[in-house]
Amino acid sequence: MALSGGVGGAKLAHGLSRVLDPSRLAVVANTGDDFTHLGLAVSPDVDTLVYTLSGEVDPERGWGRRDETWHFMEALERLGGETWFRLGDADLAMHVERTRRLAAGERLTAVTADLARRLGVAARVLPMSDDPVRTRLQADEGWMDFQDYFVRRRCEPRVRALEYAGAGLAAPAPGLLEALRDPGLRAIVFCPSNPLLSIGPILAVPGIREALVARRAPAVAVSPLIGGAAVRGPTAKMMRELGLDATASGVAHGYAGLIDAFVADPADADLAYPRGLLVHAAPALMATTGDRERLARAALAAADIAGRNRSG
Repeated sequence: MALSGGVGGAKLAHGLSRVLDPSRLAVVANTGDDFTHLGLAVSPDVDTLVYTLSGEVDPERGWGRRDETWHFMEALERLGGETWFRLGDADLAMHVERTRRLAAGERLTAVTADLARRLGVAARVLPMSDDPVRTRLQADEGWMDFQDYFVRRRCEPRVRALEYAGAGLAAPAPGLLEALRDPGLRAIVFCPSNPLLSIGPILAVPGIREALVARRAPAVAVSPLIGGAAVRGPTAKMMRELGLDATASGVAHGYAGLIDAFVADPADADLAYPRGLLVHAAPALMATTGDRERLARAALAAADIAGRNRSG
């Protein structure tokens, strides 16, 4: 089982799906980024995972669909509509169909499973919850929704605090806790996603953190930071603004009690990590499919070693 946000996590999930039997892989997707836009139910991290695992993702942007066209957005702009969050013509179909089926009473878990299957995804893409959880950030000018911060404001505001609105009332997606407790589970992988914006919302859903603490399977996290910087996104910036150690070591300390092993880039191998944590050095930059596969194998190898240590 992998816990994942968007682009970075999806790349490792793709690597895992290529080195494993993908039908034996479950990827828990962050839905704290979900929102309603232009009347449509948009699930950015879920869709990035589905597009990446299906081979449909835009290879340049890392999100959205390849060979996308933008006629809808161009027409909407001429009509004076909101264009700050761009929906491509092919991508639009995903949001329209999701919205239709949710309005008809289907649950997000079931809709996601069917849409992923129709795009040829063999792995199980599992939203963290069918209930709404919304990541919000407090900046100097007040609280704002995640997409306002991330897309409209391009991560520019200084972050003072975070909240996962609705998390306390949410339930884990059907089958998620059972999968975490499955005696046949080989490993739990925390993908190199933002620990605050992507993994944090997953852990905030009641029951998930507790199941990870009580895990029988070994758990390994892959650092989203290399040399104190994120490959993309605001991970290091946000950690510094919140007074956290914006290094791979800081990420590992944040996961203390939830993981047995940690994969860090060789540039960060000599940092001070939590006592007793197995640290495995492996190149963390995923520029090619081969890089994704190598990092996936490194994460699984670290988990296997940690598993033997746990059983021993």
